[in-house]
Amino acid sequence: MDQFIQHNLWIIALLAIWTIPWKGVALWKSARNDDKPWFIVLLIVNTLGILEMFYIFIFSKRKAK
Repeated sequence: MDQFIQHNLWIIALLAIWTIPWKGVALWKSARNDDKPWFIVLLIVNTLGILEMFYIFIFSKRKAK
C-alpha cells in the first residue's frame, strides 16, 4: 500500500486540490442556508466534488421568504 501511495502521490495531490475548494464552497453555502443535514453529509461523505457540485448548483437555491 505504501508503494502505491508513493507512485501515485501526484494523483492524490491533484484530487485534493480539486476537492477542497468544492467542499469548502458547498459547506459554506449549506451553513449560510441553515441546511444542517446537507452540512453533515457534505462534511462526512467524500465524492471528489460531485455531491458538492450538485448541492451548489441545484439544491442550494435560496428559499423564498
